Amino acid sequence: MFSNPLIFAFSLTFLAGISTGIGSILCLLYKKFNPKFLGIMLGISAGVMLYVSFVEILTKAKLSLSSVFGEKLGYTYTLLGFFTGILIIILIDKILPHQHPDEKQSETHDQKLLRLGIFSALALSIHNFPEGLATFLSALENPTYGISIASAIAIHNIPEGIAVAIPIYYATKNRKKAFLYSFLSGLTEPIGALIGYFILLQFFDESIFGAIFAGVAGMMVYICINELIPTAKEYAGKKLSTYGIVFGMFIMAVSLALFI
Repeated sequence: MFSNPLIFAFSLTFLAGISTGIGSILCLLYKKFNPKFLGIMLGISAGVMLYVSFVEILTKAKLSLSSVFGEKLGYTYTLLGFFTGILIIILIDKILPHQHPDEKQSETHDQKLLRLGIFSALALSIHNFPEGLATFLSALENPTYGISIASAIAIHNIPEGIAVAIPIYYATKNRKKAFLYSFLSGLTEPIGALIGYFILLQFFDESIFGAIFAGVAGMMVYICINELIPTAKEYAGKKLSTYGIVFGMFIMAVSLALFI
C-alpha cells in the first residue's frame, strides 16, 4: 500500500483538497432559487469560516509562532499577522472593481455575491496552500497519521466548498462556474504539496507557517463580518441567518472533533 510514499502522500493531499468540490455539488443540487435558502447557506458558510479561523487556524498560528519566538512574542506576532491579513483583504477589496465607472447605481446583488465568492475562494486558496504541504509531509513521515490528517481536512473542506460555490452560483446562475471556483480553491492543497516539497521546503519553517495561518485567519474573519453575515441577513433575515451561523459552527466543530 505504501510502496511509493511520495505518490501515496500526494494522493492523500489531492483527495483532501478536491473535497471542496463535494460541498459545491451538494449545494448546487438545490435548483430553485430561494432567498431564504441562500441566506441560510451564507450564514452556514460564515459560521464555518469563523469557527475554523478562531478555533483552528489562529490556534495553529499561535502555536507555531510561540514555538519559535516564545509565548509572549509568538502571541504578539500572531496578532500582527491576523490584522495584517485583514488589511490585505481590505486592500484587495479596494482593487477589485465593484461597478463600471460610468454607472451611478449602487452595486447589484449579483455583483456583491460574485465578489463575495471570489473573496472566499481567494482566502481559502491561500489557507489551503500551506495546509496541503502540512498534509503531504505528515503522510510522508507517518502514512497512518497522514490518513487521519487528510480525512479531517477533507471533511472540513466540504463546508468550505459551500462558502465559495453558493454566492458564485447565485450571482452567475452558472453551476459549472460555481463548481470550478470551489474545486480550484481546494486544488491549491496538492499544488502546495508539490511546490512546497520541491521548491519552498528549504525556506519554510514554523514561523512562516504561523505567519501565513494568522494572516489567513484575519482574511476569513473580515470576509465573514464584512460580506457573508450582512448578505446572509439581507436574504434570510436576522433570525434565520443567525441559526445558519450557529449551525455552520457546529458542523465545523464536529468535523474537527472527529479527528482529535
